[in-house]
Amino acid sequence: MGKIKSNGEQTSRDIIFRKAAGLFRRYGYTGTSMRILAESIGVEAPSLYNHIGSKSELLHVICFAVADEYNLHLQQLEETKSTGIEKIESLIRFHIQMMIKRFDEVYVANHEWKQLNDPQLNAFLQQRKVYENKMVLIFKSAIRKKEIKSIEPYVAVLTILSAVRGIETWHRHKKNISPKKMEEDMTHHLLKGLTE
Repeated sequence: MGKIKSNGEQTSRDIIFRKAAGLFRRYGYTGTSMRILAESIGVEAPSLYNHIGSKSELLHVICFAVADEYNLHLQQLEETKSTGIEKIESLIRFHIQMMIKRFDEVYVANHEWKQLNDPQLNAFLQQRKVYENKMVLIFKSAIRKKEIKSIEPYVAVLTILSAVRGIETWHRHKKNISPKKMEEDMTHHLLKGLTE
């Protein structure tokens, strides 16, 4: 077993976190040991601790990196002069793209967050609640401006988030649908439900 082979684009830490996300998705957080992670990278388990503090740190960083990316996108969207429906479309597309391009990390943030320890667990749940509430405000504004139907905003947010999580099935079964087709069809379907 040797050193972690990093390239110009990824640091050793990046490689560890990416590999950990894949293993956490496949085996679950509790089913993934540091030994399994080290073997998958091709190093001895003790050498991982030159780059990370613990397995719980891996989970913390993965979950909060995903949450931070969602929040950054939403914050940038809030600062635009886009219409409500344009913001909603951007949110849908962003969520779909994250599920397609960063599936392992998003899956872990969606399913393994329960394994976080306090105070990280509480902070993660609070961040998620604030994010959903900001999405609800975008829907309320679009309803008020008659850009979308008069529906319960919270239900619309939950519907979109649940629908996008359905991409997990596409990943599992490798359906013969391209990522672009998935994004276009899902976005069209969800927006049509809001406007017609």
